[in-house]
Amino acid sequence: MRTLPVGDRALLVELADAEETAALHAELLRRRAEGTLPPVGEIVPAARTVLLDGLDDPAGFAAGLDGWEIPAAGPRTTDTVELPVRYDGPDLAEVAALWGVGARDVARIHSAAEFRVAFCGFAPGFGYLTGLGEQYAVPRRSTPRTAVPAGSVALAGPYTGVYPRSSPGGWQLIGTTDTVLWDPARASAALLTPGARVRFTAVDEGAAR
Repeated sequence: MRTLPVGDRALLVELADAEETAALHAELLRRRAEGTLPPVGEIVPAARTVLLDGLDDPAGFAAGLDGWEIPAAGPRTTDTVELPVRYDGPDLAEVAALWGVGARDVARIHSAAEFRVAFCGFAPGFGYLTGLGEQYAVPRRSTPRTAVPAGSVALAGPYTGVYPRSSPGGWQLIGTTDTVLWDPARASAALLTPGARVRFTAVDEGAAR
């Protein structure tokens, strides 16, 4: 773990890997919920960092981190966000070939996994989900698409993501969901937030051939 000051009131904590990052983020949220965390404005996880903004004493906070015992992260809540998916994406066959399985097996493997939102970014409502085994990591497309439809379920590296709105993108598209990922009218505009647990439910699997 390494800490770096960011301006006068923020601290960036660098971790060794995604697992350590998830564990620190979960511990920060736990301590804040029970009232034992020093005042902090925002806690923002990324792939291997956690940014803490709005600290009164960043240097003191950094010194205190050295003595923390940080357990492995579990899901942030017991609730699971379920996303119905039609596994009909244009890259389904390519992903199946990379995995060495049939297209129907991609739907079966992906929908059997339990995912966790590691962090958010790229676009409002876009969560980077972990949960597939390392053997299922796939490369980004060599040529990104200029427009990926909203609701596209996609893979890149070790992550699964769902495009909350139409945008350019280079991830491998394996399916589609009609669930709205970003809605400013909701109390929580983003359906997927860091630490949340997610399951994909296959629907209309006849489309996966």
